[in-house]
Amino acid sequence: MANHFRSTERQGSDGDGMRLVPPNEHIVNNVPDIEPVENADGAQASAAPEDAPEAVHVVTASEPADSTSEQHSHTSVFASLASDDAPVTPRTGTPTISCRNVSLIYPAQPNKPALDGVSLDIYPGEFVFIVGHSGSGKSSLLRLITCERRATSGQVLVAGQDLTKLKNSKVPYLRRQIGTVYQDFKLLPDKTVYENVAFALECIGKPRAVVNVQVPEVLRLVGLAEKQDNYPDQLSGGEQQRVSVARAMVNRPPLLICDEPTGNLDPAISLGIMKLLDRINREGTTVVMATHDREMVDSMRKRVIALEAGHVVRDQEKGGYGYYGAL
Repeated sequence: MANHFRSTERQGSDGDGMRLVPPNEHIVNNVPDIEPVENADGAQASAAPEDAPEAVHVVTASEPADSTSEQHSHTSVFASLASDDAPVTPRTGTPTISCRNVSLIYPAQPNKPALDGVSLDIYPGEFVFIVGHSGSGKSSLLRLITCERRATSGQVLVAGQDLTKLKNSKVPYLRRQIGTVYQDFKLLPDKTVYENVAFALECIGKPRAVVNVQVPEVLRLVGLAEKQDNYPDQLSGGEQQRVSVARAMVNRPPLLICDEPTGNLDPAISLGIMKLLDRINREGTTVVMATHDREMVDSMRKRVIALEAGHVVRDQEKGGYGYYGAL
């Protein structure tokens, strides 16, 4: 999986400076060697290694600061992902995502901005959690990144492209380089697992030769090669979400946006999804994930950006879910 957006040197130009990959370009080489996830969503996923590092417990404002006994006894199903060998992401060059004093106001709530003066940079290869209470602006921020919404003011740049000025005709080309995973899976019920994933390539005009290579490969990577002929209602919730991840990654985008991808799953199944996302990130894909899962965020120790009432109230390297009150 690429860790950068496709270079302008090998992309076709279509008019005004934005260069994009032609829909029929073959991209079938450089398949990442990711260990396939387990097929089972049950006991295998929930069994953490015996030597897994102890999960980090974040003391919040509602807890006594000296609760050391509780801190040492705290364990988490996600603790095995908080390893010390996680790649260090250099914050140099052009950010994958850059927001400059961004505000977003919905017409239905003109006096309550969904985002208000948000500024942040996310660099290639980072894994970033976006946290905050419901209504804090998490989903609104993701919608700006995928160009589902346009900022009311400020600048939103993805791979150097100013989305506030991007023509509507160019938006589909941008989205080809952004994979999106949702909480409710959004699978097509009348299509098999294989057909759901292949549909993402067919929609952008990939030739059958590319589909025939990339779909089986990505299904192997998510541990669903043996269920490619099943329909969504024949799968568990965790398996359906893995199909959603496969569909998002089959075109090998350099950026993966996840909006509460484990919100409907129990912790043991969520672990399998997070292992998959962690492996994808280690191959160089930038992952931005909005979540309410406090235990997951506290255990994994990734970069955390906290939103409250449309404001960035915390941006912490190897952070926890934390407590940030109301503004």
